[in-house]
Amino acid sequence: MMDHLQQLENLSVHILREAYANFKSLGMLWSIGKDSTVLLWLTRKAFFGHVPFPLIHIDTHYKIPEMIKYRDWLTKDWKLNMIYGVNEAAIAEKQTFPDGNVDRITCCRLLKTEALKSTIIGEGRRYRFNHKKGDYELDRNTEAFTGIIVGVRSDEEGSRSKERYFSPRDKENLWDVGDQPPEFWSQFKTDFKAGTHVRIHPLLDWTELNIWEYIERENIPTVSLYYNHGDGKRFRSLGCYPCTYPIDSESRNVGEIIIELKSGKLKNIAERSGRAQDKDDGGGLETLRRDGYM
Repeated sequence: MMDHLQQLENLSVHILREAYANFKSLGMLWSIGKDSTVLLWLTRKAFFGHVPFPLIHIDTHYKIPEMIKYRDWLTKDWKLNMIYGVNEAAIAEKQTFPDGNVDRITCCRLLKTEALKSTIIGEGRRYRFNHKKGDYELDRNTEAFTGIIVGVRSDEEGSRSKERYFSPRDKENLWDVGDQPPEFWSQFKTDFKAGTHVRIHPLLDWTELNIWEYIERENIPTVSLYYNHGDGKRFRSLGCYPCTYPIDSESRNVGEIIIELKSGKLKNIAERSGRAQDKDDGGGLETLRRDGYM
């Protein structure tokens, strides 16, 4: 008899295979966090050790350095087809919150949402990892992605609970929350009119505890930032260093994080409480997500 984690794994693998079968140009966002890394692991399971589409990372130039180090280490170790996009104009013009020229929400919109949009449609510069050279180089392929797989969970944050497994966006990548196809009994709508961009969410049913239990069961490598290294702090959610803060925690490994979550110590603390832009968006991310935020 399957346990709950096995049931979750089976549904996610099914959605990944449905996406691969129905979208001509598919990519998967990898934020380097625990959720999208579990998604990457599930993809390798779904396709027998291979990831048959590019991984996409949006590099804001303000990610915590350990995240980028981990990204490039795993790219080499697992021989991933890795590309990243960046809003080079905003960086060059210093239109960022750390430079003091815009607020946090505008900074997120420029460095994440706009960078993601231009990366998806192929109009922004994309950089692809060259495994022979061991470095990134300008990607000459400018084909647009018609489907993007994303590792969001319904329980992580309010606006994400409104998503579907297959969520359409319009030509501008805008999300109409009130106009989404119903999904009953694992019957997914995967055919959309031309010009529609679709976000695919195989992890919607997973909880934060499920993610950590699966990481423990599968022994999935994760960023060291998630663990307390002696100062009584650890990151529960990862992002840009000017706007992301660690929580108080004594958890030094995956097992201790699971015990911490089961104890209820964090039950009244939002998972993204350390992400300052959420508070500036009125406590959620819906404003950013309607505009195309990941």
